[in-house]
Amino acid sequence: MDEATRDRLRPRVAEAREALEHDFREQLEGTYGIRADGAVVPLERLTHLAYAGRARRQAILDTVSHAQAGGGTRDAIARYVREAAFTALNRLAALKLMEAENRRLIRPSVGAYRDSTGFKEFIQISPELCLSEPDGGYRLYVELLYDDLANELGVLFDRGLPQSLLFPSEGCLRDVLSILNDSALVGIWTEDETLGWIYQFFTPKQLRDQARKESAAPRNSYELAFRNQFFTPRYVVEFLVDNTLGRLWWEMRQGDTALVERCRYMLRPPDQPIAARQKRDPRALRVLDPAAGSGHFLLYGFDLFEVIYAEAYDDPNLGPALRKDYPDLASYQRAVPELILRHNLHGIDIDLRAAQIAALALWLRAQRTYQQLGLKLAQRPRIRRVNVVTAEPMPGEADLLEAFLRGLDNPAVRELVHSTWQAMRSADEIGSLLKIEQALTAEAARAKKDWTNLAPLVQGKLFTPDQPEPRQLNFEYSFVEDERFWLQIVDLVLAELRRFATSAANGKAYVRKLFADDAERGFAFIDLLRQPFDCVWMNPPFGAASKGAKSYIEKEYPRTKNDLYAAFVERGLELLRPRGLLGAITSRTGFFLTSFRQWREEILIPLTNIITVADLGYGVLDTAMVETAAYVLEKH
Repeated sequence: MDEATRDRLRPRVAEAREALEHDFREQLEGTYGIRADGAVVPLERLTHLAYAGRARRQAILDTVSHAQAGGGTRDAIARYVREAAFTALNRLAALKLMEAENRRLIRPSVGAYRDSTGFKEFIQISPELCLSEPDGGYRLYVELLYDDLANELGVLFDRGLPQSLLFPSEGCLRDVLSILNDSALVGIWTEDETLGWIYQFFTPKQLRDQARKESAAPRNSYELAFRNQFFTPRYVVEFLVDNTLGRLWWEMRQGDTALVERCRYMLRPPDQPIAARQKRDPRALRVLDPAAGSGHFLLYGFDLFEVIYAEAYDDPNLGPALRKDYPDLASYQRAVPELILRHNLHGIDIDLRAAQIAALALWLRAQRTYQQLGLKLAQRPRIRRVNVVTAEPMPGEADLLEAFLRGLDNPAVRELVHSTWQAMRSADEIGSLLKIEQALTAEAARAKKDWTNLAPLVQGKLFTPDQPEPRQLNFEYSFVEDERFWLQIVDLVLAELRRFATSAANGKAYVRKLFADDAERGFAFIDLLRQPFDCVWMNPPFGAASKGAKSYIEKEYPRTKNDLYAAFVERGLELLRPRGLLGAITSRTGFFLTSFRQWREEILIPLTNIITVADLGYGVLDTAMVETAAYVLEKH
């Protein structure tokens, strides 16, 4: 998307945001008696609310209460309005993208508002149902679209999410659709990058500048997110992915790959032999963007993986295993998009809004391939998994945690769950830098060692010749049948969380659902980090850590604590398998300032081979006033 198009889009996103936030604040106060300053009108005074409205009001109050762990009621309400507005805008923009001429994933539904073809057909099918609705059934039609899309894209379209409790009023919906349907924006709805730019423009530059003026370091996870929302230009994305994933496959195939032409930025010195690298099934290749934003690295990675899968099918070493699972080429080609999303691409962000957009963008990218294969919508495989997760703390309600722990029969599971909650208290500010998988792996290893030492003992006797006193253990293990239990812990806990969420107790059914949903996202974050990656791509945050993360960063990253981007590079190298490749665009200061000497001398030089460095200077990351460098490192 060129600069002129972005300049047209930026003010329109701001208009849509203002309209939605104003509308939602008015609904909260006028309909549900919840004021922006945190005051709440007693329920008995809201005589206009029927049963459904009262239930919705209570769910909103529960959501606000659930979010207060990070601040007061006023902040929690402002955050709820912001997230509800962003979700509403994302959904409508997503419908615009889906009905675009180059996709046609849905019937035209929002481009002409009530005159849209899809809505007119809906009226013909359900005339009486539409007549019973105050707006003629348009809201009902849109919500049914959301429900249908939620089957594959629950992260964005799931109306069970608390951000869905508010829906734009009729006037606001008309205004927002008028903004999105502006003729000046016609060309953007065929572009894959559109949602990413909407994400960046949703937070006004003035808000970013004000936050930096008031505090040198981000004061919370929200500030950390929007202060580092800078779109990575396509040429930088290609440069880093070409020289990591592209190079990886080029070395595996010893130069015999179409990526030689496709990866226009891959550096291949003509006077050097191609490094040897063992071939691996493409389904075993894992790549990660630990600060994924709206998923631009992952989208381009999808393009390269399609080439990799196509070549692997005919590869003499890799093809037999693939043809065993997919005997004919047509079935294999249909499976590839889902395989890429399930096995290869992984992303983490501290902002749920970013995860929503990245997941949708990847889903749309898969649909483009299905369209190119000539598959009708009914013939396309369902995308059941997109590995973009949110790094956020486990839910903070102590009473619900205690109630959940009491429901766990296994004492070892209770202890591990409790440890997980403690370890993830600041996950929303620490993000991918949180070494949660290391902490829990160490905890589990110690537990397994205790259990192994106890196994030979008879009838629970805890004495040994060199240990005359009973041992004080962190866990109880008498119930453990074999070591497979340790691999099943996460599945067991998630099943218990779902049971806990659906068991109403003392009128807290919705609060339990919020608790369980947050916990499930937390475990998804942990699970994603359990296996090493082949490539890590990043445009990480830079500058000082947020106040809530400062002590953790200083303790866990003593060599790189002076700047977040240096810590992200250190962390990215940890997450790589040996000879894995890391591509990053960061400030260029790490290569020459004395404050980064440890980063250079104790991380870059001894731990990596520097494949390439591009000194890019100013003006690369939109409005970010920073001189940048893009570089690729190979882990020793």
